[in-house]
Amino acid sequence: MDWGKVVYVFFSLMSLTSIAGFLYENSAISLFIAASVNLMSTILKIGVRNLLSAELLASSLVADLHLIPAFVFLVIIGDDTWAMALTIGALIANIFSMGLVYIESSKQKEEY
Repeated sequence: MDWGKVVYVFFSLMSLTSIAGFLYENSAISLFIAASVNLMSTILKIGVRNLLSAELLASSLVADLHLIPAFVFLVIIGDDTWAMALTIGALIANIFSMGLVYIESSKQKEEY
């Protein structure tokens, strides 16, 4: 078992589920957690050398560039509507990223 891949997929899934958690519980704390976990996921994707690594990093950066302004809109400006809209964009980017992870996993063959 590749523990590096386990950690990498764990943070990718955690990012997706924490965004869904914010959409359920609309609070600044849950959005901060979602943005933090997504930033950790992006940092882990920087060193990945896989078949679809450029696409994975790009989708994670898109999610970051949605979540950070969403946090600003929620906390500083106080506009819940824009925060929710940007978070939905980040959710779509993370769903796309997880789809790429599944495609990549199905294309790789591990030798035992």
